[in-house]
Amino acid sequence: MKTISLSAVLVSAGTLGLAMLAASPAHATDGYFLNGIGAKAKGSAGVAIAQPQDALSIAANPAAATQLGERLDVGVEIFIPNRGATIRGNGAGLNGSYSGNGANPFILPEFGYVRQLSDSVAVGIAVYGNGGMNTVYKSNPFASFGATGPAGIDLKQIFVTPTVAVKLAEGQSIGVSPIAVIQGFRATGISPFAAASQSPANFTDRGTDWSAGGGVRVGYLGQFSDAVSIGAFYQSKIWAGKFDKYAGLFAQGGGFDVPASYGAGIAVKPSAALTIAADVKRIEYSDIQSVGNPLSNLFLGKPLGAEGGPGFGWRDITAWKLGVTYVASDTWTLRTGYGHSGNPVPAAETLFNILAPGVVSHHLTAGATYTTGSGVELTGYVMHAPKQTVRGAGSIPAPYGAGDADISLGETAFGLSAGFKF
Repeated sequence: MKTISLSAVLVSAGTLGLAMLAASPAHATDGYFLNGIGAKAKGSAGVAIAQPQDALSIAANPAAATQLGERLDVGVEIFIPNRGATIRGNGAGLNGSYSGNGANPFILPEFGYVRQLSDSVAVGIAVYGNGGMNTVYKSNPFASFGATGPAGIDLKQIFVTPTVAVKLAEGQSIGVSPIAVIQGFRATGISPFAAASQSPANFTDRGTDWSAGGGVRVGYLGQFSDAVSIGAFYQSKIWAGKFDKYAGLFAQGGGFDVPASYGAGIAVKPSAALTIAADVKRIEYSDIQSVGNPLSNLFLGKPLGAEGGPGFGWRDITAWKLGVTYVASDTWTLRTGYGHSGNPVPAAETLFNILAPGVVSHHLTAGATYTTGSGVELTGYVMHAPKQTVRGAGSIPAPYGAGDADISLGETAFGLSAGFKF
């Protein structure tokens, strides 16, 4: 295949970004981050920090660009979450079981391109959903408080990451990706809580609001023999503009930055056909006030929307991933994996997290790549995160009738991609 122009790539990336903004991502596997990026990584539990397999690997580790040649990868995922809540022991009439599945399924595309400029320098760009959260409760859990219509939220985050990587020595590379993020948010059906806000008019049912921001990701990739590779990355906090339409909901007047994350990985090849790889990643949710502040701040004189105001009470989590890749033939490559992430939602914080039940901890994956006679790589995968429930413990404050909210989430996803080498 002939080399394609960078201008054509940029136009394609922009078009895909617009399509992704029109979509409604609802991922929540590692908290509200994706469990992996790129179809090949997703087939092996999201492992990619030390095992670059396609152009979207630069989203996990920018240094990977030096090992990928020139290639283009385009994929799409169909994502089906199963979210719900049960409220018990409440004296204000909220008791009952509620389904948050008023919207399903969700479609999320992704795009990556990498090109070698010289023996030691490579560039690339990736466009993908970083994560998100969606709930639609057609039967509103807060109706007894006077809420009307469906209740829920819709958060989506699109990342655009141009990348430069340099090979410092044979098998030793570093890379950097400036990150641009565009995120959208909408909340509906939670008007009873507006009385606790510093800006009740900017709290719920304001339509989708948008904000943009930026940060940086840096990475290292080292190949120490034909059998062992080690990688690491650090992604800064991404400073984003405020959701003005929801300045009374999110702390700091609508603030919603993206938390910092960092991690490392190792890939080992016991044989030419078999690769066993593992990643570990830390996500610092608690550092973002609108995500990490506890509901109890409300009773310390901090209204919703204020500096130091209540958030969703999420804690930091660590995610572990183990993936196996087996090259069965020149035509077929097979993958499987298991991932485990900490649950970010404490038992005392489940009331607000009825809207954002990002509590799954386990996911299982399988995938395969078929390489055509012309060299096109067709990859498919499936991911399943078994339903997990967090039972509330003192989660509904006395002013709201006391009792507890139990929240649950399960997930299934299917994906396909096409990879082209040039």
